[in-house]
Amino acid sequence: MNTVFIDAGRFSSELALERNRPVSDDIGGYAENWEEVATLWGRIEPVSDTARFFGAQPLEEITHRITLRFRRDIESGMRLRKAERRFTILTIHDPDESGRYLLCRVREEGQ
Repeated sequence: MNTVFIDAGRFSSELALERNRPVSDDIGGYAENWEEVATLWGRIEPVSDTARFFGAQPLEEITHRITLRFRRDIESGMRLRKAERRFTILTIHDPDESGRYLLCRVREEGQ
């Protein structure tokens, strides 16, 4: 497999990696409790924006590609946060299987 060139010098966004630790609400449900796992540097690139309709309500979705240095502890369902922006991790892959970088497809929350 060919090596993919990724310029780590373009990792200009400081991101907090967060994991959800659900907390019981004592009536059979749970509340989300996001805790910070690590601080990372990465590159955020917009990929697409779409608007679907749910009944008469438009549902907007913005996806991005975030490039990070390789880590084994990142999973789908975790999220990345940049200041007040939150990105839910949908998919993760190593572009050239070299263990150097990860490409994360994410959906921006709260848009």
